[in-house]
Amino acid sequence: MIEKILIANRGEIALRIIRTCKELGIKTVAVYSTVDKNCLHVRFADEAVCIGSGDSSASYLNIPRIIAAAEITAADAIHPGYGFLSENAEFAEICKDSNLIFIGPEPEQIRQMGDKIVARNNAKNSGVPIVPGSESPISSLEEAEKIADEIGYPIILKAAAGGGGKGMRAVREKSHLEMALQIAKNEALSAFGNDDMYIEKLIESPRHVEIQILADTLGNIIHVGERDCTIQRRHQKLLEETPSPFINDETRLKMEEASINLAKSINYTGAGTVEFLVDKNMNFYFMEMNTRLQVEHPVTEAVYDVDFIKEQIRIADGLEISKKDIHLNGHSIECRINAENPDNNFMPSPGLITAFHTPGGYGIRLDTHCYAGYVIPPNYDPMIAKLVVHADTRDEAIKRMLRALDEFVIEGVKTTIPLFQKILTDKKFIEHDYDTNYLEKREEIEV
Repeated sequence: MIEKILIANRGEIALRIIRTCKELGIKTVAVYSTVDKNCLHVRFADEAVCIGSGDSSASYLNIPRIIAAAEITAADAIHPGYGFLSENAEFAEICKDSNLIFIGPEPEQIRQMGDKIVARNNAKNSGVPIVPGSESPISSLEEAEKIADEIGYPIILKAAAGGGGKGMRAVREKSHLEMALQIAKNEALSAFGNDDMYIEKLIESPRHVEIQILADTLGNIIHVGERDCTIQRRHQKLLEETPSPFINDETRLKMEEASINLAKSINYTGAGTVEFLVDKNMNFYFMEMNTRLQVEHPVTEAVYDVDFIKEQIRIADGLEISKKDIHLNGHSIECRINAENPDNNFMPSPGLITAFHTPGGYGIRLDTHCYAGYVIPPNYDPMIAKLVVHADTRDEAIKRMLRALDEFVIEGVKTTIPLFQKILTDKKFIEHDYDTNYLEKREEIEV
């Protein structure tokens, strides 16, 4: 059985993992960069090891230093959290070679889903609907023009190794393709060290809905409902809710079945998420599979009473998934409170938090690593907290979230709190009449 876990991550997700480990009686090791020495995950872990400077490449992305930290603290497992090395097949492989349990899927499973073109082909072979597009990386502008002409404009360029909205460009006219391709390739190379691109038909006015799955090493695979992640900016999620207020029961069942079939096709193990675009006619199309814990996992935990960290550890220990018979209970909404200025194109707002008063009360959960006096560094994602509410109905959840946002006081930095207060009172949102371009279309909410 796993006795000590090193958490190869930082901030709120590291603290989240520490909490479950303490409840399970498992010792924890935090790793941290020099700029994170005052972060709460460092304080609450049983042990902490500094692994480098604030530059991610010298710390949270530095595999040799993380492995060394695990060895000197006698950890027997590594949890990667999300982001950083969580979907790095080489890291998972090195963990295994170092006799460390990687709490996540097998390296080959990460590879199969990490390459977006391979993932598309796996989905297609599993009978999962995919968006028309290229089946291999495009090798030239001429090939891109040929494929785009065949599937018809508008199209979207995507990085084969992509994620988080990086290396993506929508193209509506042939004359714009060359420049968009070059920009997307440069962005992909900078973000992923790989500029391979593929093309898909652009689905107009889509919803973004994802299915959460759990798969153990004994062959059991279950879904844990869906999340609606349609409210986003620049392809990055801002607000999630469970269940989706948009899709119907028939579509939900088909998406759940498709997700499980895809997981079975690669003998998947661990927690994972299959993401789909859903058009206005309830047609859904495979987008990608994330072979890790999602940022937005708490919104599902709230309505299904499942601790995903606990399940990940159980699976890594070779145990059976503990909750096969799950039931939806109410409605949950999650807002990502970021240190950003929505009125200035979401410009990051790092700096000293001078006041920090958190909301509380029935049905409120807050995952955060911040406090008054904490300095948000400019080096990493600007997330301050994930605010989650749970209620019997969507209407009650919206009202509870508004109450919680009103109580949440953060001073010293700009945040996305005012933006969420506008979204949650907007008629389009209340009537769930929106798509992934909601923020670009809704000028009246002053983003």
